Amino acid sequence: MLNLRRLSNALKKHATGSRVIACWAGVAVFVVALGSAGSSDKVPLDLLFFYTPERAYSMIGSYGEDGRAMYRIFELTVDVVWPLVYTLALSLTITWLLQRGIAGDNRAQFLNVMPLGAWLFDLLENSSIVVMLSVFPERPALLAWVATGCTMAKWIFVGASLAVLVFGILSAVRRSRVP
Repeated sequence: MLNLRRLSNALKKHATGSRVIACWAGVAVFVVALGSAGSSDKVPLDLLFFYTPERAYSMIGSYGEDGRAMYRIFELTVDVVWPLVYTLALSLTITWLLQRGIAGDNRAQFLNVMPLGAWLFDLLENSSIVVMLSVFPERPALLAWVATGCTMAKWIFVGASLAVLVFGILSAVRRSRVP
């Protein structure tokens, strides 16, 4: 069974300033690399918040055979590493900030595991999209609903993680000003 307390404590052990900087450097490398590689005008399903099965399969059809093959390869390679990179950056940064902004025994310390929800649902989303790409022109509606559910959950956890990040920044700034 997943033990969030153990994960939270592991993040606390590894949340150093140099690791936080290294993780954000990794995020920057990915953003630059993905930005320079993004020559297609086709929007991937991953970037949407919600889509119906009809829209998902219409988009998948519009990619063409080569586009679907490239998207599948991307999902199975780059988009396996990318969630790990942004999850580590967010988790370690949140942990580092909360350690400076709130008392160690405060339950809010456990908010450092929030980005792990985004990571989990991102990987589930990727798996669903890979299957959708692989079975096309079949159009299993249930599979598309599972994919959109995972996509929505991913974005909700990303948003919640960013909110916790802001909370961590504000807490750390406020505590540093208290005599």
